[in-house]
Amino acid sequence: MKAVCWQGTKKVEVENVPDPKILNPRDAIVKITSTAICGSDLHLYDGFNPTMKPGDILGHEFMGEIVELGSGVKSGNARNNGQPLAVGDRVVVPFTISCGSCFFCNRNLWSLCDNSNPNAWMAEAALGHSPSGLFGYSHLTGGYAGGQAQYARVPFADVGLFKVPSELTDEQVLFLTDIFPTGYMGAENCDIQPGDTVAIWGCGPVGQFAIRSAFLLGAERVIAIDLVPERLQMAKEGGAEVLNIEEVEVGEALKEMTGGMGPDSVMDAVGMEAHGFGLEGFYDKVKQAARLETDRPNVLRQAILACRKGGTVSVPGVYTGFVDKIPMGAFMNKGLTMKTGQTHIHRYLRPLTERIQKGEIDPSFLITHKLPIDQAPHAYEIFKHKQDNCIKVVLKPNEAA
Repeated sequence: MKAVCWQGTKKVEVENVPDPKILNPRDAIVKITSTAICGSDLHLYDGFNPTMKPGDILGHEFMGEIVELGSGVKSGNARNNGQPLAVGDRVVVPFTISCGSCFFCNRNLWSLCDNSNPNAWMAEAALGHSPSGLFGYSHLTGGYAGGQAQYARVPFADVGLFKVPSELTDEQVLFLTDIFPTGYMGAENCDIQPGDTVAIWGCGPVGQFAIRSAFLLGAERVIAIDLVPERLQMAKEGGAEVLNIEEVEVGEALKEMTGGMGPDSVMDAVGMEAHGFGLEGFYDKVKQAARLETDRPNVLRQAILACRKGGTVSVPGVYTGFVDKIPMGAFMNKGLTMKTGQTHIHRYLRPLTERIQKGEIDPSFLITHKLPIDQAPHAYEIFKHKQDNCIKVVLKPNEAA
């Protein structure tokens, strides 16, 4: 089969690799009909995760059709209303891999599963405890082959695979695998109350879903912050007021827009590769290049300082290691609350599907490019460098170029 393989920093190639096989009775094999490139994939592309190996198959946002089921796949699960899985079913695949029976899965904390990361020792050394296994996201989170391929093996298929309604297109449900629930959980973590103002840094794919999710959850105002014109325009179309970081001093602008108080909640939907300016931006880039700091927390600093007293800081943006100069004095003295974490995708599959069915949101608004898998190297480049007005790329692995 064809697959998008990591070959080193800023280098991916489409290669012919062996088809996946059932390795465990609870496995399934899925023929992938749609897969996407995520902003988190760019952290791997840019070489910020030292546990990648040449030939690793990338991708964690994918869906398709079941073509093989292991003998141990149970009759169904709560997300499928107890209905059995069968060959031919059309399914989405959560990017988090969860066993369904450990302490954390039993508490609806799916991305913290204790049994799905075979390299938990590696994550424990870096993080203290291991999150769940993740598809296509380095050996730190299990070394699982990803979904930017024509086929994928899905472990714990009886827990993860979610059958999608036949009337919904791939483009409407594909983002249930990651970025729609991630944006929604980011907004949910803001503890939005009626009339609240939410400020969101980052108008990429997660930020776009966070904007719309904040309104779904009752926010009165959403202020979106970015520097890319087409992203800011899309945020406007979603109902947000926008700030361009190249045109205003964000902290002062937010004070002015909120009567001096600051937003009720703030969200960092950017993460470890945030753009910085001036001495602060130079400091972070130098320390990251020297591996004295793994992540660039420019947005996180701004968000903490901008949030009103007693407010909430939500961080769906991905961080992988250590950051410097976090304003903990502001965080503590303002009495802020921070909520973060990899998304508990399984928790949101059914309720967000129902929102799509009711017409409350059509996630396909995000897609700017649909390409065959052979064009994946080009797709990574235009996505990374924000060329050709690219906001979100969907690959079609089993369609002809």
